[in-house]
Amino acid sequence: MTMDIFALFAPPNLIDSFLLKFFAPETMNYVVWPFIQIGAVATVLAGWAAYASYLERKISAFMQARLGPMRVGPWGLLQPIADAIKLMTKEDLTPDDADPFIFKYAPYISVVAAFIVFAVIPFAPDWGVITDINIGLLFVLSVSSVGVLALILAGWSSNSKYALLGGLRSSAQMVSYEVSMGLSLVGALMFARTLSLSGIVQAQGLDSIWYFFYQPLGFVIFFISGIAENNRAPFDLPEAESELVAGFHTEYSGMRWSLFFMAEYAAMIVVSAVAVTLYLGGWYFPGTWRLMASYPVLYVFVSLFIFVSKTAILLYLYFWFRWTFPRYRYDQLMDLGWKWMIPASLVNIVWTALAIFVVQALNGWGGLRTIQSLTHGVNLTWAGKIIMVAFGFGGLFVTAAVLSMLNWRSRDFNLKKHRRQVRLVNSPKGQTAVASITKAVTSDG
Repeated sequence: MTMDIFALFAPPNLIDSFLLKFFAPETMNYVVWPFIQIGAVATVLAGWAAYASYLERKISAFMQARLGPMRVGPWGLLQPIADAIKLMTKEDLTPDDADPFIFKYAPYISVVAAFIVFAVIPFAPDWGVITDINIGLLFVLSVSSVGVLALILAGWSSNSKYALLGGLRSSAQMVSYEVSMGLSLVGALMFARTLSLSGIVQAQGLDSIWYFFYQPLGFVIFFISGIAENNRAPFDLPEAESELVAGFHTEYSGMRWSLFFMAEYAAMIVVSAVAVTLYLGGWYFPGTWRLMASYPVLYVFVSLFIFVSKTAILLYLYFWFRWTFPRYRYDQLMDLGWKWMIPASLVNIVWTALAIFVVQALNGWGGLRTIQSLTHGVNLTWAGKIIMVAFGFGGLFVTAAVLSMLNWRSRDFNLKKHRRQVRLVNSPKGQTAVASITKAVTSDG
């Protein structure tokens, strides 16, 4: 009975035996199976893009004591389908004097750039990853940045000053936060010693610890930079409706308008998946490796569930932050990127190098053993892990002290100076302060 139950978790073996009747083994491994995996990932992503708006509306309604979508289908579950039908039937407009070719194809560039990245994301071991390349992390950073170019092209080709300003804002925002995002990954790479995303997950599994405990600062910097890179609130300046109508997609309508949001929601999964892979162990979870020998297919499904669960937690943080923090001003956005995020990531690199040096220097000192192996990443003993975790969380305080010394003279940081500059206007009862100020200015003039 037990074997019959676990036989249900073996679809890849059944599919292999079926496909071998029609294809050669090489064709099946390098053509058919990747095609099946790509189709499955693309289908799931399209479904997520459709229902992410539903989840966002439901979560925001829960935070604001509302119900959210309730009319279309039970609990409003069919609302995304109704929205998709509405967008597909709306008229597709092109502004006068716009560049028609770039205007029409910019949304597709954004979606393709977001979807291609998933080719190297390790969702699970074995057939849970489409392809594993030795520079997977560089591939993710390089391809995902192409999506920002689509926003610039969309804003420029629309022949609208609002769309153009939104596109230029996105380019400046990308330059500011792409640097800190890339630098924040260096600390984790010092421990994994590989750029392969699957190799990084395996390194955490061999060390039996998530790199979040070694790199809490790196995780925070990467996640904040990822939110800014995705143009999500509170960093959604390229599409600030209060200033630029709708930003870079002001002139878009119908299905092309929805493609930008599909790319945005797909990019959210990219940032969350990379954060899970580098800092939260990916599909690794203590104890699951015991299934690998006896039930390898079940092990892949359990690992996939673990990866999706971790990613879902980070995606919930996206929605939570949007309805919690107010939107930054543009000068605050630039200050946070250049004065805080980039210096913090540089301090994290130096502090991580110092921590690894200390742990290696303590190995063998006074009979203390801190390093277990350096073959596949930095694998530490329990003594070495305790020291490294202490360095990791101690780096939060060190970085806070360094950034305070660097920015204590800045205008936004010096709150005491702000309080001194605040002037209250004493207005008579029943009159507004603005009227009093206008009257005073008129009398002086």
